[in-house]
Amino acid sequence: MIILDAMEKMAGVRLLQAELNDQPGVCLKLTAPLADVEAARGAAEQTAHRLETPVVAHIIAGPSGSAVTAYDAPPDFNPLFEQATVHISEGTMNEQASFAVGLIETQGFTAVFEAIDTAVKTAAVEVLAREKLGGGYITVVIKGDVAAVRAAVEAGSAKVSGLGRLIAAHVIPSPSQAVLSLLPGR
Repeated sequence: MIILDAMEKMAGVRLLQAELNDQPGVCLKLTAPLADVEAARGAAEQTAHRLETPVVAHIIAGPSGSAVTAYDAPPDFNPLFEQATVHISEGTMNEQASFAVGLIETQGFTAVFEAIDTAVKTAAVEVLAREKLGGGYITVVIKGDVAAVRAAVEAGSAKVSGLGRLIAAHVIPSPSQAVLSLLPGR
């Protein structure tokens, strides 16, 4: 979500689909004029480098219409993880929310529950979603104004130590509609 947000804010790209794979990872399928897609790829690579996470960013310029069945995946749901594995975006380009979104990802249920309890007790935030990623990885997403979300994410992240492993904690101010469309239950 962090990389997608950076891509959309860098260039006029539109998310078509986000497809989960087994790594765990996500294949983001975007459309826009070539120059915008190239700028978005640069934003993805810079953001991934800053987050110290690997990324493969590839562009297919002018994809063949006859190849669409290979990359246009139908909606799919994984009952094991209780979530869709193919998300089809309904957001439009460059729309942004008027609130912030915070993510706390841990390995271990106890740790994530303690983190979220602390987060919501620290600031006026709302829990939007909980997503199981496999391997004991869980991400909880909260929303509120930027200052509240930052305070809640910091406090919640600090509670994880000793109960599990903090994988990531991040705040996205004014997330794009495509990012919001990837949240479970939306």
